[in-house]
Amino acid sequence: MRAILGGVLGLLLAGGAFAADPPTLASYHDNTGRADAFSGGSRMIPIHTPQGDFKVWTKRVGNNPTLKLLLLHGGPGATHEYFEAFDSFLPAAGVEYYYYDQLGSAYSDQPKDMAPLLSVDRFVEEVEQVRQALGLDAADFCVLGHSWGGILAIEYALKYPQHLKCLVVSNMMSSIPAYNRYARDVLMPRMDPAALKEILALEAAGKYTNARYEELLLPYYEQHVLRMPASQWPEPVQRAFSKTNKAVYVPMQGPSEMGASGILLEWDRTADLEKIAVPTLVIGAEHDTMDPTFMQMMSRKFPRGDYLYLPHGSHMAMYDDQQAYFAGLLGWLRKVDQGR
Repeated sequence: MRAILGGVLGLLLAGGAFAADPPTLASYHDNTGRADAFSGGSRMIPIHTPQGDFKVWTKRVGNNPTLKLLLLHGGPGATHEYFEAFDSFLPAAGVEYYYYDQLGSAYSDQPKDMAPLLSVDRFVEEVEQVRQALGLDAADFCVLGHSWGGILAIEYALKYPQHLKCLVVSNMMSSIPAYNRYARDVLMPRMDPAALKEILALEAAGKYTNARYEELLLPYYEQHVLRMPASQWPEPVQRAFSKTNKAVYVPMQGPSEMGASGILLEWDRTADLEKIAVPTLVIGAEHDTMDPTFMQMMSRKFPRGDYLYLPHGSHMAMYDDQQAYFAGLLGWLRKVDQGR
């Protein structure tokens, strides 16, 4: 296990360090033989579930025969849109990547009754069906899961390791009980006591849609979710958050990012991380809702784990510690692609 940061960041800031060779600029944008070329890379993929058949939205960017990254968004129930910052970094590095809205999220089908579909196992099977439809496999297939997407990525890697080339767990702990302890013991004591008391009272009363509840949570979000005034949050983030499907988010996560209380309450895969043998990068940030020390520990449990620590970042570190986030990620992906 190695921590990644300074050297890779210096290379990126120097310019051109991750120029794609191969693929060349022309080959990266070559759509020859691509069935999705007509629609600019977008596809609606059929998904079979115990509750019937639906469709989920994906969009391919670029062309690289050995490095294809599927992005698993957070929430649950958010959208791919906050990943749009990746457009400023991955094409120049020659990484082929796929946006994907999970079932129930904005661009995909949103069944009226999501309740029977809200299980980790079902979402894992959805990812596997997406992989098959996109034609990805161990020679090229990497997964990056952020937040809830990190849970999904870990579960996928445990069930379908034979299809993976590499794994990135971004800003997600492998234990919800540990996440809740960190929120309760470390982050909540830093809050204004009166505000915290009122937040907990509103949660106990089930008043999650109360405007006052959102108002009280805002300082916490500006400290630990994205470290800038919410009015200045990047447009893709605001768009993604505004479309979050609460019929997915609340039953699974709970009413806020200040800990989890839903279906995921007892989820813990820490003891199983040693079973994931593919190269794995864990990304943690100092001001995250997730404990960065715990995430460093996770990276040591993976047999081929690395840790990227972002000293200025929070939960959305791809924005508030952006240069370090992408320098570390892209340097690591290049290393994996070159078999090092």
